Amino acid sequence: MSGENRFMGLAYLSPYIIGLLLFTAVPFIASFVLSFTDYSLMSAPHWVGLKNYIRLFTHDRTFNKSLTVTLIYVFSTVPLKLAFALLIAVILNYKLKFINFFRTAFYVPSILGGSVAIAVLWRYLFADVGLVNMMLEGLGFQAVNWFGDPNNALFTITLLRLWQFGSAMVIFLAALQSVDNSLYEAAAIDGAGKWRTFFFITLPLITPVIFFNLIMQTVQAFQEFNGPYIITGGGPLKSTYLLPLYIYDEAFKNFRMGYASAIAWVMFAIIMVLTLIAFWSSRHWVYYAGDKRS
Repeated sequence: MSGENRFMGLAYLSPYIIGLLLFTAVPFIASFVLSFTDYSLMSAPHWVGLKNYIRLFTHDRTFNKSLTVTLIYVFSTVPLKLAFALLIAVILNYKLKFINFFRTAFYVPSILGGSVAIAVLWRYLFADVGLVNMMLEGLGFQAVNWFGDPNNALFTITLLRLWQFGSAMVIFLAALQSVDNSLYEAAAIDGAGKWRTFFFITLPLITPVIFFNLIMQTVQAFQEFNGPYIITGGGPLKSTYLLPLYIYDEAFKNFRMGYASAIAWVMFAIIMVLTLIAFWSSRHWVYYAGDKRS
């Protein structure tokens, strides 16, 4: 490659590189430095060393509550969302009438689900006199206090997350369509039924995609903010007070930017540990083309 072509290539890449440095790399490093300071946004940062982290793990009950709620939220939404997305992808993989319309219809919630408008709509749907309770009463059931009861509030937020399964579904659908049909034909000749074909041919062959979706959905679940913030504000009794809400409150309501940065880095460390565990376990259940495993 000539020097001129190399320069042109860098010129085309420069907007991305500049954006990556200014809006990702610099804030990333700055937040790590600020996590060791007492910074109120109104005055210069004051270095406090590990004080924020010590307080976080020894004196902060709100952090313990928020971390527990976040882990429950992540470990409930991610498996359910992946299972539901895979189920719908399998159904949409069949050559049905109007199949393109149904694929589009199932994908749309993943585009709209994270918006403020949908969160507001969700709040009205599950309100005391909302559509959901009206339907329950019409069927002879009692109305449910979806947002006022700590036992129901997190479940309601989880439903909103599950409703946004479209992106994972599309990736699963692409993986299903890439499976060689000759394998299904061979299985049919051997007398394998649909269930055995799915669990012994389809599922192993799409495990790389399952692994990819697992990582991506876990990271996104930890970063959930719009739904809980708009629908419940973290209540009642902090039953939906996820870590991103706690970080936001500490940074922009209590003006403890250093402490908020410490919380953010603890959350980052948790995501990193879970990701490393997933990569370590993948050698036992993820099968790539060309693998020779007994």
